[in-house]
Amino acid sequence: MRARRLNGYHKMMPTPDDYPAFKPCRCGSSRSYQACCQPYLQGRLPAPTAEALMRSRYTAYTLKLEGYLLATWHPGTRPERLDLQHDETRWQGLTVKNAEAGRESDARGRVEFVARYVNRGERSTVHEKSNFAKEDGRWFYVDGVMLS
Repeated sequence: MRARRLNGYHKMMPTPDDYPAFKPCRCGSSRSYQACCQPYLQGRLPAPTAEALMRSRYTAYTLKLEGYLLATWHPGTRPERLDLQHDETRWQGLTVKNAEAGRESDARGRVEFVARYVNRGERSTVHEKSNFAKEDGRWFYVDGVMLS
């Protein structure tokens, strides 16, 4: 964690480097974090596909990287803030069900996924079809339809 100045005081904020690079990526890709989502979360590379962005955003939620989530959210639908530092959700796993378009050469994409989590002792899932748009060579999360 790194100290950052927010609202006039220093606060410990998570960074993409807080998770060990050699461990399996939290997005469930079967690759190491270093070979998967870390370069996107560090801002070294843009996610090349809608699915890669969705996986990196899931990983960002698990690491509470609010800055990355807001930066990859389309400006037309992006909230002002997320306040993840007070969120008690513990993400347990991600399954990508389907990806429509969203390749490097596409301008739009849709990814269906199921994310498992525990919040205050209650197990649950998010099942969503997320919509993505590519602008100026970068993918953005636009919105999603909850399926469960």
